[in-house]
Amino acid sequence: MNKTQSNSYRTAFVSLTFLFFMWGFMTALNDILIPYLRGSFDLTHTKAMLIQFAFFTSYFVGSLVYFIISVTHGDPINKIGYKKGIIIGLLVSGVGALLFYPAAQFHMYGFFLSALFVLGLGFTLLQIAANPYVAILGPSESASSRLNLAQGFNSLGTTIAPVLGGFLIFTFFKESAGSDAVKIPYLVFAGIFMLMAIAITFTPLPRFTNPDEVTPGFGALKHRQLVFGMIAIFMYVGGEVSIGSMLISYLNLPEIGGFTDADASIYVSIYWGGQMIGRFLGAVSLSNSKRWVKLLVMPSISILAFVILGLTTSFDAALIYLIFLVINLIGFFIGKSLPHRTLYVFAGINLIFLIIALNSTGSIALWTIIAIGLFNSIMWSNIFTLAISGLGKYTSQGSSLLVMMILGGAILPLIMGAIADSYGVHMSFIIPVFSYIYIAFYGISGYKPNKIA
Repeated sequence: MNKTQSNSYRTAFVSLTFLFFMWGFMTALNDILIPYLRGSFDLTHTKAMLIQFAFFTSYFVGSLVYFIISVTHGDPINKIGYKKGIIIGLLVSGVGALLFYPAAQFHMYGFFLSALFVLGLGFTLLQIAANPYVAILGPSESASSRLNLAQGFNSLGTTIAPVLGGFLIFTFFKESAGSDAVKIPYLVFAGIFMLMAIAITFTPLPRFTNPDEVTPGFGALKHRQLVFGMIAIFMYVGGEVSIGSMLISYLNLPEIGGFTDADASIYVSIYWGGQMIGRFLGAVSLSNSKRWVKLLVMPSISILAFVILGLTTSFDAALIYLIFLVINLIGFFIGKSLPHRTLYVFAGINLIFLIIALNSTGSIALWTIIAIGLFNSIMWSNIFTLAISGLGKYTSQGSSLLVMMILGGAILPLIMGAIADSYGVHMSFIIPVFSYIYIAFYGISGYKPNKIA
């Protein structure tokens, strides 16, 4: 790779970081919408989880349409390029955010669900285009590192969203009647997406297309690592979203913490913030940096996270979280900078945390659930890069199939909500256990790239 090409790739990567930030921000904001709209429309847990169902079902529908087009006419991204795909995704996302205004104006829950569905369609195209684009912006051996770094900025968005969204919806616009508190925030978000589309239009991005290789067919599905990876993405997103969606209700429980919605939203931010910390650590751990650099930088990131948490919450909370930061660092070094090994180590740790939380109350149950975010951190990036490895001209088609499996974020929270209504919120955390069992399998065996046919 020459110097000019390297600079071009770096500029493109920096330009995409804000994109990752915004879709992380908007996705985590759903965790605030769930308790707010549940109160506004007097919903059960199951009905409130239709928020995630509508949002994440759109990923399945959008990806399915994309896959059908790629099978019958060849891969669209290969034809139009990643840049145009990203711009279209941003415009559709802007329209979805804009629809929140009439949804609040007419106070219709179904309208909110429709707005979330459109918003999710835009994010679907962004995911299909941006994830593989980041992966190919440099050497293949450091693809997981780059994607973890990009996902780190995605997690910065998911960290800020619960705090800012909780303040705007539960405090700043608290006097607004019904669902009106979301009007102005989502109008602002719509404007941001439109401005981002304009900015990307005028940003020079390297063009990757395969015009001579755009062939219809089911070529991607011949790869074992992709097929098993699709299930892994389903389980990962389902588990991650289930926990985030139920977290405020979990923290409301007297035996866990008895927090108000506004106070609980701070812990939701810590949960998602753990993903940000872990992804930045993952970017270093899975990079080609020398061992001494990793030994210096990774503990420094963890210490910085400890200091920031202590300054923004309390020293006691930071001390408790420090224990999990140390476990996280140990997990990375056990993973030995190997994406598949780190994946199954982290999945195993999350299984242990869930078992502890299901059999305890108070601070132990609270913090073992919150800490899961730290170990969720590298899962999307590692599963994604392992699954598309070796797909070649079928990379975008494979990407659409992986994004399709974000459907897990629609299905598993709905099941979790039903269990919460029938057996209690605490017991509903049995659902993510199954997610991490499968993810551990994928890291041990399912990732191996043997062709099915």
